[in-house]
Amino acid sequence: MDLDSLKWDDNGLVAVVFQDEDTGEVLTLAYMNREALQRTLDTGKVHVFRRSHGRVMMKGETSGNYQLVKEILVDCDADALVMKIEQIGGAACHEGYRSCFYRRLAGDEFEVLGERLFDPKEVYDS
Repeated sequence: MDLDSLKWDDNGLVAVVFQDEDTGEVLTLAYMNREALQRTLDTGKVHVFRRSHGRVMMKGETSGNYQLVKEILVDCDADALVMKIEQIGGAACHEGYRSCFYRRLAGDEFEVLGERLFDPKEVYDS
């Protein structure tokens, strides 16, 4: 993949949608800078630029719920990616759900879909 052909935003980031390779379920959306994308390409494990931490981190670095890349798609504008992945450990979401999209708008409220697979306080606040 020619990283120069991607249209990085003003912060040097590109949006990436992570999708389960088998089910097609959208698991999360994150951002990558060049370093994160290169580490992902080199290792086959997803690395993202964590804006809240200001650094590149391997997905699952803390929780153990990492992702293996199976396929990468680039959109027509070359400003977004879809990575089809194998989710290892069950939960892609730092809130403990399989998908970050675990809430559905029902009327004027959100309803929770699925079950929490782990307690984030036990994983991240130790």
